[in-house]
Amino acid sequence: MKEDLSQREDFVNREKYLKATPMLDYQSESIQALVEQRGWKNLDDFHKIGSIYNFVRDEIAFGYNVSDKISAAQVLRDGYGQCNTKGTLFMALLRAVGICCRVHGFTIDKKLQKGAMTGIVYRNAPNNVFHSWVEVLYQGKWYELEAFILDKEYLEKLQKQNSSCTGAFCGYGVAVSDFQNPQIDWNANNTYIQSEGINQDFGVYNSPDELLKEHHQEMSGFKEFLYKNLGRHLMNRNVKKIRNGGKSCRISEQ
Repeated sequence: MKEDLSQREDFVNREKYLKATPMLDYQSESIQALVEQRGWKNLDDFHKIGSIYNFVRDEIAFGYNVSDKISAAQVLRDGYGQCNTKGTLFMALLRAVGICCRVHGFTIDKKLQKGAMTGIVYRNAPNNVFHSWVEVLYQGKWYELEAFILDKEYLEKLQKQNSSCTGAFCGYGVAVSDFQNPQIDWNANNTYIQSEGINQDFGVYNSPDELLKEHHQEMSGFKEFLYKNLGRHLMNRNVKKIRNGGKSCRISEQ
């Protein structure tokens, strides 16, 4: 009953889930042009969510941006992102077409990133990596969408290179219980690709701006400098190598 009342209240207070913010800058020229070009406003809500979800998942490549705090328009310019930055773009596009959404913050075990992170980058990474997924309000119910993080091309190459893994897998940006058949497609359902690695829950926020005021990646100034100027470039090189068919090795299997 409490959940029903909460969902009813969320449905009434739609404005806070549709608001533009400095990070959710969906009124920017580039985002408005994209929405117009794709004709997303002309779709029903189910297909608005699905089409935008597929765009963010597969046309914005998995990769590591300079910061979690960049705007949606900057993620679109970069053409790549990870959980937090792709989530920012996803939310901005959803709000641009009138779909209510919010962000849910977490941390994940850094073992999930092993393989994408290697060597000195992995050794110096925080044990708890800041993470988030997007929740959308559809027909009065909140759905948890996380699997937009990894583009299909990257995930399929990773699955092919680890075809003997038929159970759980953790590494290369993946943490799922069924590696060969993860739930990654929108059909009025939750989707997950890193959820098995979650180790701390920060709860839900109306926007990434609000989430990042209270929680963010804990790093010293020196480590942040190394990440921006060296670490993320090495990580992006590893991800690109896998996407292009380079070898990866299985990290863990249960």
